[in-house]
Amino acid sequence: MSGLVIQRLTTFTVSVKQFGRVPNILNRLPSSLPSPSPTVSASQVPRLFREPYILTGYRPLHQNWYCYLLSLFQKHNESINVWSHLLAAPLLLLRWWSHFGALGYPSDISALPLCLFIASALTCYFCSSMAHLFQSHSEQAHYYVFFMDYVGVAVYQYGCALGHYFYTSAPGWRATIFGQYFLHGTAFLGLMSSVGCCVAKSRYRKPYPLQRKICQLIPSSQAYFLGISPVVHRLLTVSWGEEPSLKLHALQIVCFLCSAVFFSCPIPERFFPGKCDIFCHGHQIFHILLSLTTLCQLEALFQDFTRNRENIVDIFGENQIWWACVSFPVLAVLCLLVAFVSMKYMHKKLKQD
Repeated sequence: MSGLVIQRLTTFTVSVKQFGRVPNILNRLPSSLPSPSPTVSASQVPRLFREPYILTGYRPLHQNWYCYLLSLFQKHNESINVWSHLLAAPLLLLRWWSHFGALGYPSDISALPLCLFIASALTCYFCSSMAHLFQSHSEQAHYYVFFMDYVGVAVYQYGCALGHYFYTSAPGWRATIFGQYFLHGTAFLGLMSSVGCCVAKSRYRKPYPLQRKICQLIPSSQAYFLGISPVVHRLLTVSWGEEPSLKLHALQIVCFLCSAVFFSCPIPERFFPGKCDIFCHGHQIFHILLSLTTLCQLEALFQDFTRNRENIVDIFGENQIWWACVSFPVLAVLCLLVAFVSMKYMHKKLKQD
């Protein structure tokens, strides 16, 4: 199964790399629609929009909003960041629907955490795609769309935690202090992840100090390590031959940790300044690896769900499943409030500047 996932992602990656060979769709649009301006160099955009070692491919600011929408079909240094998630989302949805169909489209409460997992992943992908697509419009738009991106990340973290808790966790782990406070802790850390990223984004300006990275990474990394703890426990205590899903869980952890490296470090563009502007810079690789992480999660969780389906309600009880799932929209609303407060703060700050 892991080979199937890798094969699908490889096909997707090849398709993305052929992006530049596609005929220019913009030339076929009616002349009444605005067309995106040609891309510019880093020196022609404000410091806020410049990325380390990315020298060209920036979209000019203050174009019509339609221009940024139509830049979907333009080559620029955000193209792969947008398309990587726009293409991964329907692939993820198709795999989910295929698995659901194979199980007879279950409608009982035991399948609810799985539905919320796919909803959280699609929310994260949508917010990320929109952020990278529209962030170049203006400084205010840049902040606003990335605040929403952080909402998507927090929701996705909790969606993963629901799947790991109800389908993958072992009784021995649930008896530990991590298991007893797992759902409360992952929800709280998801909210703190959103708060930390919004504060770091709104408070610090380039060149960014170390405090910004700390403010972002501490709550986000804590949320991840707590959320993945039931999976790690099972990987260490159960024979991988007994449960095929464990290989996929191991693969999702490897992919995520590799993606974290590319997110944190500007590689390979650091070693080839100007050569990775459009294709293959670190953030693009991060996006692709994150898509592979989610696909592996989906495949593994479906296997876990299929194996434990008959016992899930008996083990956890309907009330616990309902309360855990009701927490999902509550967390989303709280993260949205954090984003809106951050937007209001940045609006005042930009007016003062």
